[in-house]
Amino acid sequence: MQLSFGQHMKMSQQMKLAPRMIQSMEILQLPIMALKERIEQELSENPLLEEPIVETDGSAPVESSESGESVAELPAEKPMEQKELLVDSDHNNKDDFERLTEMSPDEWPDDDYSYSPRVSSNRMDEDGERAYDAISNIADRPQTLQDHLLEQFGYFTCPAEIREFAEFLIQNLDGNGRVPGSLEEMSQVYQSATGNTISPDDAQRALTLIQKLDPPGVGARDLRECFLLQLKPNTPLRNALVTLITSHLEDLAENRLPLIQRKTGFDLDLIKSAREELQHLNPRPGRDFESVSAARVTPDVYIEPDATGKYVVRLEDEYTPRLNISRKYQQMLANGQADQKTKEYIKRKIESARWLIESIEQRYTTLKRVAQAIVDHQTAFLDKGPEFIVPLKMQQIADVVGVHVTTVSRAVDDKYVQTPRGIFALKRFFGGGTTTSDGEEVAWDIIRIKLKEIIDKEDKNDPLSDDALVEELAKHGYQLARRTITKYRKALKIPSSRQRRAY
Repeated sequence: MQLSFGQHMKMSQQMKLAPRMIQSMEILQLPIMALKERIEQELSENPLLEEPIVETDGSAPVESSESGESVAELPAEKPMEQKELLVDSDHNNKDDFERLTEMSPDEWPDDDYSYSPRVSSNRMDEDGERAYDAISNIADRPQTLQDHLLEQFGYFTCPAEIREFAEFLIQNLDGNGRVPGSLEEMSQVYQSATGNTISPDDAQRALTLIQKLDPPGVGARDLRECFLLQLKPNTPLRNALVTLITSHLEDLAENRLPLIQRKTGFDLDLIKSAREELQHLNPRPGRDFESVSAARVTPDVYIEPDATGKYVVRLEDEYTPRLNISRKYQQMLANGQADQKTKEYIKRKIESARWLIESIEQRYTTLKRVAQAIVDHQTAFLDKGPEFIVPLKMQQIADVVGVHVTTVSRAVDDKYVQTPRGIFALKRFFGGGTTTSDGEEVAWDIIRIKLKEIIDKEDKNDPLSDDALVEELAKHGYQLARRTITKYRKALKIPSSRQRRAY
């Protein structure tokens, strides 16, 4: 099929704009700290992009940052339509470039090609507190399990070949603190990795030494060995525990106490007491050395009530520096210092800088509008708590904001919001729901909360089956299928009715 001239021009224009569309989408999707890294990378790679020092002359409103440098205010933001993220305007880059080369340095259009973080006046008193919070939110590097074990192993006296293999095993323990294979398999891996061989007896001696280290249970090859290693001579009910751990772990997990009673001849009270002692053992001793501090989360969005009580959104721009296009290179062009090759280079870098600056502006506007639309929809959540969240789909927000649903998805991806109720992922505010018998739409989160509430109040001597849970939820107006109940029970890590039964 032959394309018309108009179709050909339209296709050519779309192909030309593709890199810019891709960059806009990428910038929109970045969380705040990743955006900071991207800007730093661009600053290092594009000499025309810079962080200018703004001098205060009293002619424009400025505010001081924590570092003492000035931060200029931006002009009022313009509403952004969906097309701004998908197509370019009729701006002619070549004409722009030629216009810039003909201007004097004093005529360089700063406002057209600059970006400054928006800093509101009511934030200045919060800077010190936010900086303190950010520092407090950075976790020190914790001691790893391997660090802890190698430090202890250094006090053992043993032959060099046993020490080397033991250190190899320690370095290869999994996150639970277990050996990830049989000794034969680990010996083969050791030989392949180091070229050294280890005899089966020496391999066992090395493992035995590791299993004497703290925490108890480390160096086990399976769950049974992990539990057995934690038993001491004075452990209460030790003999019964050895029997249960060796032969009846699965039965204990399924709460089949009468079956254990028949097979072992143990009294039911003895089995219950032994099970209680078993619950004091650690099935994953290596997990104690994982960092208990959550990774640092820097919110992109802050939600605060205004004077009227309405929740309003502001964006965190503390980590995004002011950007501008360098005057130095325009001076080179104005003085005729640049040859044709240099001009082409500067042109490419100007376009790259403009794209970045405009993409950051678009990110700011899109994210702010999307976040505000979410907040307006989830006011009850913010007022009363998570149990009052309402069903919300991304398409609903896309319709309100006037963008494509994929733009909403990118805007909320990996972004966090600071609310009066704590920090949440923006995606937390989305979710489906069901319709009650009264015709009211209820979010799945509310169903999960109600399900847990019912199970917490049940008679543990006669726990509710999933069929019975269906009936109980129906009494509260929630009509759900049994498979749905089973799905959410498992998601909440609630055992089956048989496992919950108290004997």
